[in-house]
Amino acid sequence: MSKLNPYKKIILSLKEQGKSCRIISEHLKNQHNFAVSGRAIYAFLQKNYKPNVFEAKLDDSNFNLNSKWSHGWLKTKEASIFIKNKEGIISFDEMRAKFITEMSEYSPSYKKVKRKDITDKHLLVIDIADLHIGKLADKSETGDSYNSDIGVKRALEGVNGILSKAKGFPIDKILFIIGNDVLHIDNANKSTSAGTTQDVDGMWYKNYEIARDLYINIIETLITVANVHVVHNPSNHDYISGFMLADSVYCWFRNHKNVSFDVSNAHRKYFIYGKNLIGSSHGDGAKMADMPLLMANEAPLQWANTFYRYIYLHHIHHKDVTKFKSGKDYQGVTVEYLRSPSGTDSWHHRNGYQHAPKAIEAFIHNKQFGQVARISHNFLSSKTF
Repeated sequence: MSKLNPYKKIILSLKEQGKSCRIISEHLKNQHNFAVSGRAIYAFLQKNYKPNVFEAKLDDSNFNLNSKWSHGWLKTKEASIFIKNKEGIISFDEMRAKFITEMSEYSPSYKKVKRKDITDKHLLVIDIADLHIGKLADKSETGDSYNSDIGVKRALEGVNGILSKAKGFPIDKILFIIGNDVLHIDNANKSTSAGTTQDVDGMWYKNYEIARDLYINIIETLITVANVHVVHNPSNHDYISGFMLADSVYCWFRNHKNVSFDVSNAHRKYFIYGKNLIGSSHGDGAKMADMPLLMANEAPLQWANTFYRYIYLHHIHHKDVTKFKSGKDYQGVTVEYLRSPSGTDSWHHRNGYQHAPKAIEAFIHNKQFGQVARISHNFLSSKTF
């Protein structure tokens, strides 16, 4: 039994107020004549306190910065956040409490959508592959215009077009695959996660906000059709910022009863729908031919309980389909690269990589009979205008 148990309510109450472990330790000493270290408080809270998602990422009990300050980095295992205090008038604890309060307001209250029961059920998979918000392409150089505004317009047009084309099917679930280079760069240096400099439209933080608002807009649209499961695929252009983006979208909808999420940083994700096992990955890591065996090893129970198996890949922006029709390890698995709606930038044009058509793709899966339809929403290239 912990010696801190008699003070549990006091400790948890102070923690809810945003107090650091050091402040809680000083309070117990000064107000209750009980001496305990900040490290002991930290260990106690790890077992007895369940913070909300925002505070969990902001709280660092070893970060003792209560004096007035102008700027600094707040680092945890999950993230590193740069913070400016322009007027230098508040302490770290005050800033943290204010930030948590403000961030908590970014999870609006949604009413659960009640739906009629569907007998012939279908899953709609919508996959906006490699949108590259922030990519800049100039028509005079590449013959193709592209920027953040064009990317957003294509994403919204594509989703609405797919929903319109899918009206003939009774949809009871939507699998919305996000990530996959939704952001063109990963930092303020205008480079990818690996440090490759890119031609960029706009500031990195503005493009982050654009992508976040776009995903929120799309998910709110999809909810009107069916319950939504959101899957995030980490990718090479925005490995860190893409993960944070997916997490922020999760935080927005975390109280919504009609939306579920798989936004971990696992490189391959699996989703089961009736007799369908659907895998997705960015496609820049494991080889295409290895994907079926990886699926069997990483999702053995889902593999055993399904008959139709599909893996959707991204990264190369154009169509490349391989169906493994024979071989005991690959029997019946379809592995497919998807088209991208993004434009051709300077590097791709110079090296002769011209993916066409620009498109957003979707797939309809019957619960009992597998993939029964494919939908492509194609975009006219700016070369034709």
